[in-house]
Amino acid sequence: MKSTSPEMSLKKEHTGVAKNKTKRKQSPFTKEWTMTMIWRFIIVAAILVIWEAAVQLKLVNGFLMGSPSAILDAAITMFSSGQLLTNVLATVNATIIGFVAGSLFGSLAGLLMWYSKAVARVLDPFIVALNGIPKIALAPMIIIWFGSGIFSKIVLASVATFIVALLSAYQATHQIDESQINLMKSFGAKKSQIFRKIIIPSSLPWIISAFRINIGLALVSVVGGEFISSDKGLGHMVFVEGNLFNLPAVWVGVFMLMLVAMLLYTCVSYIESLLLPWNDNKNSSKSTSV
Repeated sequence: MKSTSPEMSLKKEHTGVAKNKTKRKQSPFTKEWTMTMIWRFIIVAAILVIWEAAVQLKLVNGFLMGSPSAILDAAITMFSSGQLLTNVLATVNATIIGFVAGSLFGSLAGLLMWYSKAVARVLDPFIVALNGIPKIALAPMIIIWFGSGIFSKIVLASVATFIVALLSAYQATHQIDESQINLMKSFGAKKSQIFRKIIIPSSLPWIISAFRINIGLALVSVVGGEFISSDKGLGHMVFVEGNLFNLPAVWVGVFMLMLVAMLLYTCVSYIESLLLPWNDNKNSSKSTSV
Protein backbone atom coordinates (compact mmCIF):
# COMPACT_ATOMS: atom_id res chain seq x y z
CA MET A 1 0.00 0.00 0.00
CA LYS A 2 1.35 3.38 -1.05
CA SER A 3 0.69 6.21 1.31
CA THR A 4 0.25 9.70 -0.02
CA SER A 5 1.37 12.65 2.07
CA PRO A 6 -0.98 15.56 2.78
CA GLU A 7 1.26 17.82 0.69
CA MET A 8 0.97 15.55 -2.36
CA SER A 9 -2.81 15.35 -2.03
CA LEU A 10 -3.05 19.12 -1.72
CA LYS A 11 -0.94 19.54 -4.89
CA LYS A 12 -3.19 17.14 -6.81
CA GLU A 13 -6.29 18.96 -5.64
CA HIS A 14 -4.76 22.32 -6.59
CA THR A 15 -3.78 20.99 -10.05
CA GLY A 16 -7.26 19.58 -10.60
CA VAL A 17 -8.88 22.86 -9.62
CA ALA A 18 -6.56 24.80 -11.95
CA LYS A 19 -7.41 22.49 -14.87
CA ASN A 20 -11.13 22.86 -14.19
CA LYS A 21 -10.78 26.65 -14.11
CA THR A 22 -8.90 26.58 -17.42
CA LYS A 23 -11.64 24.48 -19.01
CA ARG A 24 -14.30 26.81 -17.66
CA LYS A 25 -12.46 29.81 -19.08
CA GLN A 26 -11.94 28.23 -22.51
CA SER A 27 -15.28 26.54 -22.97
CA PRO A 28 -17.49 29.68 -23.10
CA PHE A 29 -15.27 31.26 -25.79
CA THR A 30 -15.22 28.05 -27.87
CA LYS A 31 -18.96 27.58 -27.52
CA GLU A 32 -19.66 31.23 -28.36
CA TRP A 33 -17.40 31.09 -31.43
CA THR A 34 -19.06 27.87 -32.64
CA MET A 35 -22.56 29.27 -32.23
CA THR A 36 -21.54 32.49 -33.99
CA MET A 37 -20.19 30.55 -36.98
CA ILE A 38 -23.31 28.37 -37.13
CA TRP A 39 -25.59 31.41 -37.19
CA ARG A 40 -23.48 33.06 -39.86
CA PHE A 41 -23.69 29.94 -42.01
CA ILE A 42 -27.45 29.76 -41.51
CA ILE A 43 -27.91 33.41 -42.53
CA VAL A 44 -25.77 33.05 -45.67
CA ALA A 45 -27.47 29.79 -46.64
CA ALA A 46 -30.94 31.32 -46.12
CA ILE A 47 -30.07 34.32 -48.31
CA LEU A 48 -28.78 32.09 -51.10
CA VAL A 49 -31.79 29.77 -50.96
CA ILE A 50 -34.28 32.66 -51.00
CA TRP A 51 -32.35 34.35 -53.82
CA GLU A 52 -32.26 31.20 -55.96
CA ALA A 53 -35.93 30.45 -55.28
CA ALA A 54 -36.96 34.00 -56.22
CA VAL A 55 -35.13 33.72 -59.54
CA GLN A 56 -36.50 30.26 -60.34
CA LEU A 57 -40.07 31.36 -59.51
CA LYS A 58 -39.65 34.47 -61.72
CA LEU A 59 -40.22 36.78 -58.76
CA VAL A 60 -37.10 38.72 -59.71
CA ASN A 61 -35.35 39.18 -63.03
CA GLY A 62 -32.47 36.72 -63.20
CA PHE A 63 -30.75 38.73 -65.93
CA LEU A 64 -30.60 41.85 -63.75
CA MET A 65 -30.00 40.16 -60.39
CA GLY A 66 -28.16 36.98 -61.32
CA SER A 67 -28.63 33.80 -59.32
CA PRO A 68 -26.43 31.68 -57.01
CA SER A 69 -26.39 28.80 -59.51
CA ALA A 70 -25.35 31.10 -62.38
CA ILE A 71 -22.71 32.72 -60.17
CA LEU A 72 -21.31 29.30 -59.28
CA ASP A 73 -21.16 28.30 -62.95
CA ALA A 74 -19.39 31.57 -63.81
CA ALA A 75 -16.91 31.08 -60.97
CA ILE A 76 -16.08 27.54 -62.11
CA THR A 77 -15.62 28.67 -65.70
CA MET A 78 -13.41 31.63 -64.75
CA PHE A 79 -11.35 29.54 -62.35
CA SER A 80 -10.85 26.77 -64.93
CA SER A 81 -9.61 29.26 -67.53
CA GLY A 82 -7.21 30.86 -65.03
CA GLN A 83 -8.84 34.27 -65.43
CA LEU A 84 -10.08 34.43 -61.85
CA LEU A 85 -6.75 33.46 -60.28
CA THR A 86 -4.85 35.97 -62.43
CA ASN A 87 -7.14 38.83 -61.43
CA VAL A 88 -7.11 37.88 -57.74
CA LEU A 89 -3.32 37.70 -57.61
CA ALA A 90 -2.97 41.08 -59.36
CA THR A 91 -5.25 42.79 -56.85
CA VAL A 92 -3.81 41.04 -53.78
CA ASN A 93 -0.18 41.69 -54.77
CA ALA A 94 -0.76 45.40 -55.39
CA THR A 95 -2.76 45.71 -52.14
CA ILE A 96 -0.17 43.99 -49.94
CA ILE A 97 2.84 45.80 -51.41
CA GLY A 98 1.12 49.19 -51.26
CA PHE A 99 -0.15 48.54 -47.73
CA VAL A 100 3.26 47.48 -46.41
CA ALA A 101 5.15 50.33 -48.09
CA GLY A 102 2.68 53.06 -47.14
CA SER A 103 2.13 51.86 -43.57
CA LEU A 104 5.81 51.38 -42.75
CA PHE A 105 7.06 54.64 -44.26
CA GLY A 106 4.08 56.55 -42.87
CA SER A 107 4.58 55.17 -39.36
CA LEU A 108 8.30 55.93 -39.49
CA ALA A 109 7.66 59.50 -40.70
CA GLY A 110 5.07 60.06 -37.96
CA LEU A 111 7.45 58.85 -35.27
CA LEU A 112 10.32 60.94 -36.60
CA MET A 113 8.16 64.07 -36.44
CA TRP A 114 8.41 63.73 -32.65
CA TYR A 115 12.05 64.84 -32.92
CA SER A 116 11.15 68.38 -34.03
CA LYS A 117 7.98 70.13 -32.92
CA ALA A 118 8.78 73.06 -35.22
CA VAL A 119 8.84 70.81 -38.29
CA ALA A 120 5.64 69.12 -37.14
CA ARG A 121 3.87 72.47 -36.81
CA VAL A 122 4.96 73.50 -40.31
CA LEU A 123 3.88 70.22 -41.93
CA ASP A 124 0.66 69.75 -39.96
CA PRO A 125 -1.73 71.77 -42.22
CA PHE A 126 -0.34 70.17 -45.37
CA ILE A 127 -0.77 66.66 -43.95
CA VAL A 128 -4.32 67.40 -42.80
CA ALA A 129 -5.21 68.86 -46.21
CA LEU A 130 -3.77 65.85 -48.03
CA ASN A 131 -5.63 63.52 -45.69
CA GLY A 132 -8.91 65.29 -46.52
CA ILE A 133 -8.53 64.64 -50.25
CA PRO A 134 -10.28 61.45 -51.45
CA LYS A 135 -7.33 59.34 -52.57
CA ILE A 136 -9.25 58.02 -55.57
CA ALA A 137 -9.16 61.60 -56.92
CA LEU A 138 -5.40 61.21 -57.29
CA ALA A 139 -5.77 58.02 -59.33
CA PRO A 140 -5.96 59.65 -62.81
CA MET A 141 -2.75 61.64 -62.20
CA ILE A 142 -0.91 58.67 -60.71
CA ILE A 143 -1.93 56.44 -63.62
CA ILE A 144 -0.77 59.10 -66.11
CA TRP A 145 2.58 59.41 -64.31
CA PHE A 146 3.27 55.72 -63.67
CA GLY A 147 1.25 53.96 -66.38
CA SER A 148 -1.70 51.59 -66.22
CA GLY A 149 0.26 48.63 -64.87
CA ILE A 150 0.43 47.26 -61.36
CA PHE A 151 3.01 49.85 -60.22
CA SER A 152 0.52 52.71 -60.40
CA LYS A 153 -1.91 50.72 -58.20
CA ILE A 154 0.87 50.13 -55.68
CA VAL A 155 1.67 53.86 -55.61
CA LEU A 156 -2.01 54.72 -55.14
CA ALA A 157 -2.36 52.28 -52.23
CA SER A 158 0.88 53.55 -50.71
CA VAL A 159 -0.27 57.18 -50.83
CA ALA A 160 -3.63 56.28 -49.27
CA THR A 161 -2.07 54.33 -46.39
CA PHE A 162 0.93 56.64 -45.87
CA ILE A 163 -1.12 59.58 -44.60
CA VAL A 164 -3.23 57.51 -42.18
CA ALA A 165 -0.17 55.75 -40.77
CA LEU A 166 1.70 59.05 -40.39
CA LEU A 167 -1.16 60.77 -38.54
CA SER A 168 -1.73 57.77 -36.29
CA ALA A 169 1.95 57.41 -35.36
CA TYR A 170 2.38 61.13 -34.76
CA GLN A 171 -0.76 61.24 -32.61
CA ALA A 172 0.58 58.28 -30.64
CA THR A 173 3.69 60.25 -29.66
CA HIS A 174 1.44 62.84 -27.98
CA GLN A 175 -0.33 60.21 -25.87
CA ILE A 176 2.81 59.08 -24.06
CA ASP A 177 3.07 59.90 -20.36
CA GLU A 178 5.46 62.83 -19.98
CA SER A 179 6.60 61.51 -16.61
CA GLN A 180 8.27 58.56 -18.34
CA ILE A 181 10.17 60.88 -20.68
CA ASN A 182 11.16 63.17 -17.78
CA LEU A 183 12.37 60.16 -15.81
CA MET A 184 14.59 59.09 -18.70
CA LYS A 185 15.94 62.63 -18.99
CA SER A 186 16.72 62.71 -15.27
CA PHE A 187 18.96 59.68 -15.79
CA GLY A 188 20.79 61.51 -18.57
CA ALA A 189 19.19 59.64 -21.50
CA LYS A 190 19.73 61.07 -24.95
CA LYS A 191 16.86 61.88 -27.29
CA SER A 192 17.69 58.87 -29.46
CA GLN A 193 17.54 56.60 -26.40
CA ILE A 194 14.19 58.03 -25.35
CA PHE A 195 12.96 57.46 -28.92
CA ARG A 196 14.04 53.79 -28.90
CA LYS A 197 13.05 52.93 -25.32
CA ILE A 198 9.86 54.98 -24.81
CA ILE A 199 8.43 56.49 -28.00
CA ILE A 200 8.50 53.45 -30.30
CA PRO A 201 7.23 50.81 -27.81
CA SER A 202 4.48 53.09 -26.46
CA SER A 203 3.31 53.99 -29.99
CA LEU A 204 2.98 50.41 -31.22
CA PRO A 205 -0.71 49.94 -30.26
CA TRP A 206 -1.68 53.06 -32.23
CA ILE A 207 0.43 52.03 -35.22
CA ILE A 208 -0.98 48.51 -35.34
CA SER A 209 -4.52 49.88 -35.01
CA ALA A 210 -3.85 52.05 -38.07
CA PHE A 211 -2.84 48.90 -39.96
CA ARG A 212 -6.39 47.59 -39.56
CA ILE A 213 -7.74 50.70 -41.25
CA ASN A 214 -5.01 50.81 -43.88
CA ILE A 215 -5.54 47.31 -45.21
CA GLY A 216 -9.07 48.27 -46.25
CA LEU A 217 -7.90 51.60 -47.68
CA ALA A 218 -5.21 49.86 -49.70
CA LEU A 219 -7.71 47.42 -51.21
CA VAL A 220 -10.20 50.19 -52.05
CA SER A 221 -7.46 52.27 -53.66
CA VAL A 222 -6.18 49.39 -55.79
CA VAL A 223 -9.67 48.43 -56.97
CA GLY A 224 -10.46 52.08 -57.74
CA GLY A 225 -7.31 52.35 -59.82
CA GLU A 226 -8.21 49.14 -61.65
CA PHE A 227 -11.59 50.61 -62.49
CA ILE A 228 -9.98 53.64 -64.10
CA SER A 229 -7.26 51.94 -66.13
CA SER A 230 -5.89 48.42 -65.90
CA ASP A 231 -5.46 45.24 -67.89
CA LYS A 232 -6.05 42.84 -64.98
CA GLY A 233 -7.32 42.74 -61.42
CA LEU A 234 -10.67 42.21 -59.73
CA GLY A 235 -11.66 45.84 -60.26
CA HIS A 236 -10.86 45.54 -63.96
CA MET A 237 -12.85 42.29 -64.14
CA VAL A 238 -15.92 43.78 -62.46
CA PHE A 239 -15.76 46.87 -64.69
CA VAL A 240 -15.46 44.90 -67.95
CA GLU A 241 -18.08 42.30 -67.07
CA GLY A 242 -20.45 45.04 -65.91
CA ASN A 243 -20.19 46.78 -69.27
CA LEU A 244 -21.05 43.44 -70.89
CA PHE A 245 -24.07 43.02 -68.56
CA ASN A 246 -22.61 39.73 -67.35
CA LEU A 247 -24.08 39.91 -63.83
CA PRO A 248 -22.95 36.45 -62.65
CA ALA A 249 -19.32 37.35 -63.44
CA VAL A 250 -19.75 40.69 -61.67
CA TRP A 251 -21.04 38.90 -58.58
CA VAL A 252 -18.02 36.57 -58.72
CA GLY A 253 -15.75 39.60 -58.63
CA VAL A 254 -17.69 41.20 -55.78
CA PHE A 255 -17.67 38.01 -53.68
CA MET A 256 -13.95 37.54 -54.33
CA LEU A 257 -13.30 41.11 -53.16
CA MET A 258 -15.24 40.38 -49.98
CA LEU A 259 -13.23 37.19 -49.43
CA VAL A 260 -9.92 38.95 -50.07
CA ALA A 261 -10.87 41.75 -47.67
CA MET A 262 -11.74 39.29 -44.90
CA LEU A 263 -8.54 37.28 -45.39
CA LEU A 264 -6.33 40.37 -45.40
CA TYR A 265 -8.03 41.75 -42.30
CA THR A 266 -7.61 38.39 -40.56
CA CYS A 267 -3.90 38.38 -41.41
CA VAL A 268 -3.46 41.88 -39.96
CA SER A 269 -5.35 40.84 -36.82
CA TYR A 270 -3.07 37.81 -36.47
CA ILE A 271 0.03 40.00 -36.82
CA GLU A 272 -1.41 42.29 -34.15
CA SER A 273 -1.88 39.33 -31.80
CA LEU A 274 1.79 38.41 -32.30
CA LEU A 275 3.16 41.93 -31.82
CA LEU A 276 0.70 42.97 -29.09
CA PRO A 277 -0.29 39.79 -27.22
CA TRP A 278 -1.70 41.80 -24.29
CA ASN A 279 -4.28 43.39 -26.61
CA ASP A 280 -5.27 39.95 -27.87
CA ASN A 281 -5.72 38.75 -24.30
CA LYS A 282 -7.96 41.72 -23.55
CA ASN A 283 -10.09 41.07 -26.60
CA SER A 284 -10.47 37.37 -25.79
CA SER A 285 -11.37 38.12 -22.17
CA LYS A 286 -13.99 40.58 -23.32
CA SER A 287 -15.51 38.06 -25.71
CA THR A 288 -15.69 35.41 -23.00
CA SER A 289 -17.30 37.78 -20.52
CA VAL A 290 -20.14 38.74 -22.90
